[in-house]
Amino acid sequence: MGKQGSPRSPRPKNIDKEEKVGRRSLDSLSGNDLLLGRKIYGSEVSKAQGSKHDQSCVSSNKFWKKQHSWLRRNFKSIVLMISVTGFIFCIDSIMVSIFHSDSSAVVQDISRLSNMTLHKNGAQDASPVQMYSRLLNLASDSLAKNEFKPDTPNFQEERSSKSSQWKPCTDINKSHVALERSRELSNGYIMVSANGGLNQQRVAICNAVAVAALLNATLVLPRFLYSNVWKDPSQFGDIYQEDHFIEYLKDEVNIVKDLPQHLKSTDNKNLSLVTDTELVKEAKPVDYIERVLPLLKKYGMVHLFGYGNRLGFDPLPFDVQRLRCKCNFHALKFAPKIQEAGTLLVKRIRRFKTSRSILEEALLGESMVKNTVKGEEEPLKYLALHLRFEEDMVAYSLCDFGGGETERKELQEYREDHFPLLLKRLKKSKSVSPEELRKTGKCPLTPEEATLVLAGLGFKRKTYIYLAGSQIYGGSSRMLPLTRLYPNIATKETLLTPQELAPFKNFSSQLAALDFIACIASDVFAMTDSGSQLSSLVSGFRTYYGNGQAPTLRPNKKRLAAILSDSETIKWKIFEDRVRKMVEEGQKLRTRPYGRSIYRQPRCPECMCKF
Repeated sequence: MGKQGSPRSPRPKNIDKEEKVGRRSLDSLSGNDLLLGRKIYGSEVSKAQGSKHDQSCVSSNKFWKKQHSWLRRNFKSIVLMISVTGFIFCIDSIMVSIFHSDSSAVVQDISRLSNMTLHKNGAQDASPVQMYSRLLNLASDSLAKNEFKPDTPNFQEERSSKSSQWKPCTDINKSHVALERSRELSNGYIMVSANGGLNQQRVAICNAVAVAALLNATLVLPRFLYSNVWKDPSQFGDIYQEDHFIEYLKDEVNIVKDLPQHLKSTDNKNLSLVTDTELVKEAKPVDYIERVLPLLKKYGMVHLFGYGNRLGFDPLPFDVQRLRCKCNFHALKFAPKIQEAGTLLVKRIRRFKTSRSILEEALLGESMVKNTVKGEEEPLKYLALHLRFEEDMVAYSLCDFGGGETERKELQEYREDHFPLLLKRLKKSKSVSPEELRKTGKCPLTPEEATLVLAGLGFKRKTYIYLAGSQIYGGSSRMLPLTRLYPNIATKETLLTPQELAPFKNFSSQLAALDFIACIASDVFAMTDSGSQLSSLVSGFRTYYGNGQAPTLRPNKKRLAAILSDSETIKWKIFEDRVRKMVEEGQKLRTRPYGRSIYRQPRCPECMCKF
């Protein structure tokens, strides 16, 4: 029988009421019922037109007998098919509810994340900026397919078994000048006013300790300059334990809390002031002997003002170099309130469990021992990600990040307000295109690029991520690739209550210390900028105390730019292979090269011992 309405089944011109009823009944039929409806409708039309009524009745009876016979023969098969379909439907419903509960559990975290990531009001309403939409779709598909497969990333140990042969040994006493003798030969007092944020200040403190030993001087407890950028009035005792610092280094450097009264007038007159501009970057010992030592002997004191990265790493006497490591990894302990908040932060990341790792002990001391619950389950593992995509860094880079004319205009205005010297220098030099800057690895990674790296390395959607860093340029719209693919994201703002964060609210360096702790204590630490002081200090801490089992992932921005240049054609499997090779290359075991930072790469005889 042809389909109704087709050329083989022309519609009758006159439709009576009975026919209309028959037609309306089709609207409620489906499947086999639709076939039955056609039979019924056909018989009624035939009757209305005076067709052979008896033959249609016989035909209809035979049809019903065949239907019942077919149902009896296939009853078990039909029941089995319905059961299987119902089972599949139930499983699908359960999985949807699981994903829904996982997502709803982190909705509050993601919404509160905007407190940290928005750089100005209204940024959350901006249209999402994506430079690699195709790759993001491939990454999303890959995460969905691999959701229930065994974990693939194997970054729990560094790529060389030789890494475990290096052990911390900075605190082992070496031959040094006795304290009484150093007091007799002291050339005076060194005051230090350190600039920058938490990490720059930490480097300055350790450098100041080394300079005091080098010049055989007494160090006054370093002070921190107030910065219009950081806007933090914190001083040494607000961040670190003063007494522990003085006691731990007492056998090698004499440290006092304040300048003697008779020398304060000299300091007030700036007679022995040495600014940061008067010392070359990464100065050598000879620079201090020629420039600083004469003033020290003449006035009995020297004030190193705006002190930062003004002591090179080589050449330096062995004991002075070792003293820097001792200061960074042992003498600088965070103040009790920071340790307690850091302990609470780590325990909440690990779902109120504690791993009691050597790293955590070194950072948090007895604070980690308190409130430890007996019989705890295996702690939750997490990855810490340090995103360096703040507006100042983005603007200074001169790169393009896919935001079009609006982005270019906004960043140019920021440069005019904050980097006038940069603009003057650019006028005198040959301009470099944003494309060339990206090719050479000069552009900071966007949250989108960081997301692709994590997905390429095989980290699953359920991976728990602690996000460290300051305000992200572009706000939540820039964060969408990360929050969509990895919803289990937490920050110190989401893990600690407003009351618990209140003591640190207006102290950016103390807040940065909490990020410092969470990053060091993580199972895996991923950075987006290897030049960042936080990333450098965190990776060095993990090398020093990690025993080869605290991996740090360092994307090579130049190599990553080459990989992403093929984003419109590259297959996902090839992308994964290239990203993994890039990161594994950065994980190879290396001793500290000459001239490189001892805080970032402490695997050297001055800091660690090879057993």
